[in-house]
Amino acid sequence: MGAGVLSGSAADPSEAPEGFHRVGGALHVDGVPLATIAGAVQTPAYVYAASTIRARYTRLARAFADVPHRIHFAVKANSNLAVLALLRELGAGVDIVSGGELYRAQQAGFGGRDVVFSGVGKTSDEIAQALDGGVLLINVESEAELTAIDAVAASRGVVAPIAIRVNPEVTVDTPHAYIKTGEKGGKFGIPRDDVTRLIEVATTLPHVTLRGLGMHLGSQIGNADPLRDALPRLVHLLGVARAAGHDIRYMDVGGGLSVPYAPGDVDADVEDYAALVRAAQAETRLALVLEPGRFLVAEAGVLLTTVLYRKHANGKDFVVTDAGMNDLIRPSLYQAYHAIEAVEAAPSRITADIVGPICESGDFFAKDRSVDDVPAGGLLVLRTAGAYGFSMASNYNSRPRAAEVLVDGDRYAVVRHRETLDDLVRLERPHPDWRTA
Repeated sequence: MGAGVLSGSAADPSEAPEGFHRVGGALHVDGVPLATIAGAVQTPAYVYAASTIRARYTRLARAFADVPHRIHFAVKANSNLAVLALLRELGAGVDIVSGGELYRAQQAGFGGRDVVFSGVGKTSDEIAQALDGGVLLINVESEAELTAIDAVAASRGVVAPIAIRVNPEVTVDTPHAYIKTGEKGGKFGIPRDDVTRLIEVATTLPHVTLRGLGMHLGSQIGNADPLRDALPRLVHLLGVARAAGHDIRYMDVGGGLSVPYAPGDVDADVEDYAALVRAAQAETRLALVLEPGRFLVAEAGVLLTTVLYRKHANGKDFVVTDAGMNDLIRPSLYQAYHAIEAVEAAPSRITADIVGPICESGDFFAKDRSVDDVPAGGLLVLRTAGAYGFSMASNYNSRPRAAEVLVDGDRYAVVRHRETLDDLVRLERPHPDWRTA
């Protein structure tokens, strides 16, 4: 569902394919032609398929249906309020890493116990915001943060529910070093040899209560070996915490399920993943916290863009689009692959660099790629862009950020309007209001 590009049209509209597919050569999302969306909201625009999000969530939820668990969507992957509200309706909680994400979650209808607060650098204000919001857990990533949480909780006369994020220090194979989080020497989590001491410290602090331990190995993990190595280490430390007298209720196994981007990539083996995690759960009898992000939304989104110009220079072809690295930075930042397709069927293909209008040599989506031969004015999509696309977008080169559109069946809605030029300067003042010290 929603993962591939199909050909032909459905004989019965009620049986129309979901997600991204072709009808008579034209790319659709559910029952809506992408060309219709481009004409209505202009480009660049992110377009999300609600059906694909539902299908991905259902697949993961079914794999854990008979054990106590909660899927906490990693908001950093896609923080659009309508996407968050859709996931809330499906039964998800959220995993957040900032006060801003907590605010977004609350605006989308999530309550305190729907929220797990992660991240290595929480400020005192963010800790207070989390405590006032009654979050389920605050994931602790250092001893200094633990004592800070205790102090903020004391100032508010409450006891903070915490979990310790363990760095299991396993070898993790990911497509890029920046998305590894469970290897030795990283900034995330507590080194596993230090966890026992931190458990003891938590015992002495009156304004924290240790409710769980967790880990997160990284993103786009292609096989189960890191999880197979890490889970016994986490289970052992959970036993240490219980032996120390803590009322442990949760085992957080993080996220990291891979999705296919390039030809030949395979989708995550959810059943294999679930079998490993369920075995650990059977040993601990704790409620599971799962933190998928990319897995739920990446394939649900595309970046829709218009070809501005065709250029030939020094024996090379360039396709210049109205979307740039400020809209989708992953190819430049991570050397990430995104499939690129014409919205309307193209009769031939060329080998070209697909580039944007940003004044940077790093502003590209693909280099020396065989792509559909689309003329100026034609539409392209960059596939698998629903995760870490708009959420990492910027206003670099003073470019307004793109619109976001959600499609559900045969209807669509603009769920974030395109920024205006006024938006770019709304918080700035050309004539400073000077103050003296």
